[in-house]
Amino acid sequence: MKDERGSVSIVATGLMVLTVVLAMGGADVAKALIAQARAQTAADAGALAAAQELALPSGLVPGDLAADYAGRNDAALVSCTCEPGTTEAVVEVQVPVGTLLLFADDRIVTGRARAVVDLAEG
Repeated sequence: MKDERGSVSIVATGLMVLTVVLAMGGADVAKALIAQARAQTAADAGALAAAQELALPSGLVPGDLAADYAGRNDAALVSCTCEPGTTEAVVEVQVPVGTLLLFADDRIVTGRARAVVDLAEG
């Protein structure tokens, strides 16, 4: 019979490496999900701010308000379809995911939100 000393060490090392890689992948997925939630929050805030300006005009530009609220949530405004005189604000923002452990660091997530002003008199 061959001498099998040390084979358990090789298997244990392989399992440890696999565990570390899976943990790093899990951390990357968690970071991407957090960035997605931040992007959605920023888009929601921007759409609501723009819709409020559409409903109760104060003289400000709805798109500028959307950009301001997106920026307060660490996002960059990509687009805002929120022209004065309309009843709908559609906002799209982007948030960088940040430094990842297993993947390229240039990942960006997008959030979109729509807010509609109901002008029906009751």
